[in-house]
Amino acid sequence: MLNLDDLSREQLVAMLKDAGKLWLAHDGLWFQAVEQHHGIDHAIELDAAAWERFTVLEAKRIMKRLEIEPGGGLDALAQALEHRLYTLVNTQEILRPTEDRLVFRMTSCRVQVARKRKGLPDFPCKKVGLVEYAGFARTIDPRIQTHCLSCPPDPHPDDYFCAWEFTCP
Repeated sequence: MLNLDDLSREQLVAMLKDAGKLWLAHDGLWFQAVEQHHGIDHAIELDAAAWERFTVLEAKRIMKRLEIEPGGGLDALAQALEHRLYTLVNTQEILRPTEDRLVFRMTSCRVQVARKRKGLPDFPCKKVGLVEYAGFARTIDPRIQTHCLSCPPDPHPDDYFCAWEFTCP
């Protein structure tokens, strides 16, 4: 039986990164299976329903692990965003142009990079992203408002794939 206590830091990090890739692969394969049987619109609808629940679960677990109290505003959101599963497979940046505004940008997205490499258009993830990011932020602090700055199928600059703005009074 595997004993995590016996593994080196490097082995644990490698295992965690691999788990992140497997999680994303499963998500993609599930989506493709639904898409093949029911079409992309239905697959996106079901994906959004799954993310609506998962994003809350992920936020709550991160909050518990990091001992983040509910209602922590944008500082708590910034901290929690850095601990999402996405950070294991994607590259992101968080900007704080003002105290009451946070901008999150996905600068490298494993899914979109793979599609680009295959000559495919960006995956249209905006409908799911709207549910996912708003639900995550609202779980951290119900006062946080979420606005999509850009997310496929929207056009985006070369230096990021999607950008989300969060504000909190």
